[in-house]
Amino acid sequence: MAKWLSPLDAMFLYMETPDSMMHVGGLIEIEVTKGTAGEMSRQIRDELQEMSSAQPPWNRKLATPRFLKNPAHRWVVDTEFDAMYHLRRAALPTPGGERELGVLVSRLHSRPLDFRRPPWECYIIEGHESGNLIIYTKVHHSLVDGYTAVKMLMRSFSTTPDGPDEPFFFQIPPEPRRTKPVSDSSDESAPADQGSFVSAVAGHWMSARDIGKGLGRLARSRFRKHDPIITVLQAPRSILNGRIGRNRRFATQQYDFARLRAIADAANCTLNDVVLAVCGGGLRSYLQSIDALPEKSLVAFVPVNIRPKDDDGGGNMVGGMLASLGTDADNAEDRLRAVVSSTSAAKRQMENMTRAAIIGYTTYVGSPLMIQTGLAKMGLGRVIPPSFNVVISNVPGPAQPLYFRGNRLTSVYPVSFLMHGGPLNITCESYGETLNFGFVGCRDTLPRLQRLALACGESLDELEKAYVTP
Repeated sequence: MAKWLSPLDAMFLYMETPDSMMHVGGLIEIEVTKGTAGEMSRQIRDELQEMSSAQPPWNRKLATPRFLKNPAHRWVVDTEFDAMYHLRRAALPTPGGERELGVLVSRLHSRPLDFRRPPWECYIIEGHESGNLIIYTKVHHSLVDGYTAVKMLMRSFSTTPDGPDEPFFFQIPPEPRRTKPVSDSSDESAPADQGSFVSAVAGHWMSARDIGKGLGRLARSRFRKHDPIITVLQAPRSILNGRIGRNRRFATQQYDFARLRAIADAANCTLNDVVLAVCGGGLRSYLQSIDALPEKSLVAFVPVNIRPKDDDGGGNMVGGMLASLGTDADNAEDRLRAVVSSTSAAKRQMENMTRAAIIGYTTYVGSPLMIQTGLAKMGLGRVIPPSFNVVISNVPGPAQPLYFRGNRLTSVYPVSFLMHGGPLNITCESYGETLNFGFVGCRDTLPRLQRLALACGESLDELEKAYVTP
């Protein structure tokens, strides 16, 4: 049965180009204690040879793959699904360290997906010097958003080392959706088969009213010098808003949750505020080192998941807000205060909005992005100020240790996408008591991306010294 893409899903297809590929990925490391990584890889290969189908959304391909700019795309079921095509084996060259792994993931992430098939791939990587098995997965953002992809991928893992072997993620049926009562008005307006026409019209009117209030606040803030809310076209021009090439760099960092929680508690702010301040300090140091730090503070676009917990049917359901990173401040406390001030104002802006209203509001906030992307593609990125300078996402992952065929999952790193006008993306994902950062940058624009990853670690040290260390 065909499934129409939403306008938001279709947007990711429209933005797909040979340089700006709209797929997201994940890098998983598994500590092999039962046998070897090679033996596990061969076992997976043998199992794949017996598979000829997949569950939604992993079995969906585009009905018209040759026309990505088609505004009316449909998903259809791939009746000739080939598991061996989608799951592949790879090996690292000697010595198989983090550098070799980073180079391989960078190259795999720089390759486009084949839209004649379901747009996702998974690589089983052997040869790591630790003896661990590495899994790199990428999926097009039009098929599923990053939050949902993580949730679905983790269902292939067990919560105990001696638990039964779970099926591969693409063989697990979507969880049944929870049916909401008609009287529940906390959600976006109900479909026609769940409520009356009058209720639907009322829901859309409320969404339009909420969007109007939010846009009115944004307009008024332009005339208030000290208003903390960040508006569109307020970000400074920077090296982070130029044209990109097709090649990527990838770097990682892992931090203990306890360190970030201690800072958040001491500063009376959220964990996500601390993440933004860590990135702000790292970006300030990194851009200073290459003589590219703007005088005004950098602005981040921060995606906000608004999908119901029981919904993993694919597609995108994401809102977003703009936040200051405080990169114009030379000390950690002032940077964190600038972050908290802007995020608090943005959250107040979206209070009591329906999901539909948040999506509409986010569309407005990000509306200059399409112009920015087009101008950057033509080398005219300095014509108008950018919408924002960097995307920083925080994706919730599994809170407890997980196991694959009895072997412990040690880390999960997100690998996001880039676009013209946005040569850098920082995404972090929680797992157990750790927060795992994935830095994706344009190879042609940002030299030595690992320096940024290390600078974020130094920024975390600085915040600890300011708020936690006696």
